[in-house]
Amino acid sequence: MNIVIADPKSGKSFTKKTEEAVFVNKTIGDEIELGIIGLTGYKGKITGGSDKQGFPMIKSLQGGGRKKLLMKHGVGFKAKIKGQKKRKSARGNTVSAEIMQLNLVVTKHSSKAIEEFFKTVEVEEKKEETDESAKERMVKQSLKNVGNMELAEEAKSIKGKVKK
Repeated sequence: MNIVIADPKSGKSFTKKTEEAVFVNKTIGDEIELGIIGLTGYKGKITGGSDKQGFPMIKSLQGGGRKKLLMKHGVGFKAKIKGQKKRKSARGNTVSAEIMQLNLVVTKHSSKAIEEFFKTVEVEEKKEETDESAKERMVKQSLKNVGNMELAEEAKSIKGKVKK
């Protein structure tokens, strides 16, 4: 589950990935302790989210299931023509195991800045990405070199046949 935490104090948002489904059976608008995900001393409010297939959570729809709604406006639909209605699928306001992204906003701050919780994680992720991209680049370059050598040998053999 990806948890997107918006900090209105700094105007930044941070992403925290968890393997297990946290905040199950909580609804949109509930205030929760963020110590469960490693942000000790912080409290947040659930503002929305989306499920595995990308369908958004809607505050007015009770439950955790997906339903087809006839919409005039709102989350997941913006009318292009005045008076337009459309039937759209949406997820209820309760967090379940199917939720893949959960949006939170910080309501109570701790003495420790929120950037400090995410600073070390960002550096490690960037280092891993650069290591992986360097390996991929080296593999691509070696494959290109092998391909060029094979083409050069083939060209030499064709050139030898043409001269004879």
